[in-house]
Amino acid sequence: MLRVVRRAEAIYAVSLVTLLLAAVVPGVPQASSGKAWMVLQAGLSNSNTDNRTVATRLLGGLTKNAQAQDLALKALADNRPEVRAAAAEALGNMQAKSAIPQLQKLVQSEQDAGVAIAAGRALVALGDPLGYAVYYAILTGERKSGASLMENQRKMLNDPKKLANFGFEQGVGFIPFGGLTLNVFRSLTRDDVSPIRAAAAEVLITDPDPRTTEALKTAVADRSWVVRAAAIDALGKRNNPSVIPALEPALDDGREAVRYAAAAAIIRLNDVKNGKSPAKPANKRATKPK
Repeated sequence: MLRVVRRAEAIYAVSLVTLLLAAVVPGVPQASSGKAWMVLQAGLSNSNTDNRTVATRLLGGLTKNAQAQDLALKALADNRPEVRAAAAEALGNMQAKSAIPQLQKLVQSEQDAGVAIAAGRALVALGDPLGYAVYYAILTGERKSGASLMENQRKMLNDPKKLANFGFEQGVGFIPFGGLTLNVFRSLTRDDVSPIRAAAAEVLITDPDPRTTEALKTAVADRSWVVRAAAIDALGKRNNPSVIPALEPALDDGREAVRYAAAAAIIRLNDVKNGKSPAKPANKRATKPK
C-alpha cells in the first residue's frame, strides 16, 4: 500500500511541476507544453486506477482550459468510481459551469454514493443548489424530496467504515468548530460516521432551503454529540433568529462542547436579531435568487 501511495505521489509531483513550468516559466519552449500534455494524458489513460485517479484530480488546477475540462468530462464515464469522483472534484475546482448538467445527473442517478458525494461537492462549489441535496442525505439519511435513496447509496450511508473511508480520503470529514483539542478529535475516530455527518451539517450552512433548517433543528437532538454541536454551529451561522428556541435546550446538554456551541450560536443570533451583527452568508451564490 505504501508503495502505491508513493508512486501516486511521485506522479502527482512530476505532472504538476511539468505543467507549471510549461505554463509560467519564461523561456520554456512550446515543446515542453506538448510533452506535459503527453505525460498527463498517459496518466489519464493508465491501466492503474490509482494513477488515473491522481492524473484526473490534477486537471482541477487547470482553470479556463478547454482541453482539461473535456478530459475531466470524459473521466466522468470511467469504469472506476475513484476516477469518476476525482473527475467530479476536478470539474468543481476548475469552476466548469458547463459541466453542471453532467454533475446533476451523477447526483441523481449514480449508484456509487462516493461519486454522488463528490459530484454534490462540485455542484456546491459551482453554486448549484442541487449539490446540497447530497449533504442533506448524509446528515438525515434520506433525500430532500422524501424519496428513498438508491440501494447502493443507502448501503454506503449505512456503512460507517465505507462512508468514513471515502469521506476522509476526499477531505469531507473534519471537526467543524475550532475549539476542540487533538485528543478530542482522536476520540472521534471510534465513531467513524459522526465527523462526516458533522461536516455535512457545516456544508449546509449556505443552503437556503427551509427543509435544511428543519433537518438541522432535528440534528440538534442527535445521539452523536459531534453532530449535535455541528448542527447548532450551522444553525447559528445561518443567521435565522427564529431557531433560537430550538437551540435553548442544548445549553443544558451533557457535553461541554455542545453547550458552548449553543451559547455562541444563541448570542450570535440575538445579535443578528438586534441588528448588532449583520448577516453575512458564507456563500452568496448559494442564496442568490434565480
